[in-house]
Amino acid sequence: MNERTSFPTILSLIHSFTLSLFTHDLSSVKINLEQKESPCAADCRNLGFVYGSFRTGNVDCCERWKLREPLGFSYQNVWAISLKANQDTTEIADKLQRVQQRLKGYAEVEAVSRMGSNFPFSANQTNNGIEYNKRKVLADFYTTDENFAKTLDMSVPVGRWYRNADSVGKYTPVIINQKAKEALFGDENPLGKIISERFRVVGVVDNFKAKGEFMTNKPALFELAKANAIWIDTMLIKVKPGTDAAFEAKVVKDIASMMTGWSVEVDYLTDSRKNQHNLVLVPIIIALIVSGFLLINVALGLFGVLNLSIAKRRGEIGLRRALGATGNGISTQFIGEIWVLATFAMLIGLLFAAQFPLLNVFDLQAGIYVVAILIAVAIIYGIVTLCALFPSRQAAMIQPAVALHEE
Repeated sequence: MNERTSFPTILSLIHSFTLSLFTHDLSSVKINLEQKESPCAADCRNLGFVYGSFRTGNVDCCERWKLREPLGFSYQNVWAISLKANQDTTEIADKLQRVQQRLKGYAEVEAVSRMGSNFPFSANQTNNGIEYNKRKVLADFYTTDENFAKTLDMSVPVGRWYRNADSVGKYTPVIINQKAKEALFGDENPLGKIISERFRVVGVVDNFKAKGEFMTNKPALFELAKANAIWIDTMLIKVKPGTDAAFEAKVVKDIASMMTGWSVEVDYLTDSRKNQHNLVLVPIIIALIVSGFLLINVALGLFGVLNLSIAKRRGEIGLRRALGATGNGISTQFIGEIWVLATFAMLIGLLFAAQFPLLNVFDLQAGIYVVAILIAVAIIYGIVTLCALFPSRQAAMIQPAVALHEE
């Protein structure tokens, strides 16, 4: 069989097979090599592509929903004040400490912490590899002071948060999250253990999803900052509820008067969180728009093709009605044919969809892919059924005498 006749042969087989199913006569299954290619061929290929696109969008939505774990910290009423020295190069560490002390003196401020520029919900990120007993993991690094947990209301279920007194000694005190603990230590108690020959674990926190609820809970490590570190130039302050922009203006003015030539920028963590969510939602919205457009395009194509198919097969329909076929039988036949086409198309899409869990593309559980596939299958079957209902009812209303007379 050559390439030009292979696809029409398949379409003819589908038509004959579905006809035999609804007339209970399997002997009527025939292969007509001379039949012209049906317009349904393009829609069959489109359905396979739509299935893959819609399934990917479903996986993305399921992924984001499944990853809605607790953040591990509180961001309400927390501001991030970024300080940049610009051209100033003298006594930077002392000036940063004076600003921190000044912030603690405000009645509106409940807690102050100093850290690097990769504060929660920021666009900055710092990571590095850590190792314990030949187990290696890539972790996000956060350099903070002893007040970080208090400022963000973080709990430490295992061990404690580090203090400035812990800096005395050979090893730098660190806190790791549960993800890092599982990757490095498994079921072993991590407290007091030395990792990467320079860090000593003093505590373990649960989650720390610095980029928002929709992001994966990655391994994280918190390192005690040195007092003379000049690059730890971000102040996190927790203000009392109801503190408004007037206090923000006062803080910026006071810092600017203390730090001549420095730039001061204030970010509300609530606003930064919304920005991070927008970065996640934009690709999801784009995927949904593309998938929706493809679904509408294929639905319109199927509707038109079925109407054309009925017009060309009026003689066949009239003959079946004359032989005793009911209107429901005719309608069911056309719906069955489109279901068979949709099934073949989705099998093609499934071959591509199965690669995602096999290759662990998004680092998700297999159950999430199964849910996404089932949702995509149900929606596509629903669409093709709706597209076939009206044309199939038109076919059912064809009178045998009229159809045979026209033939």
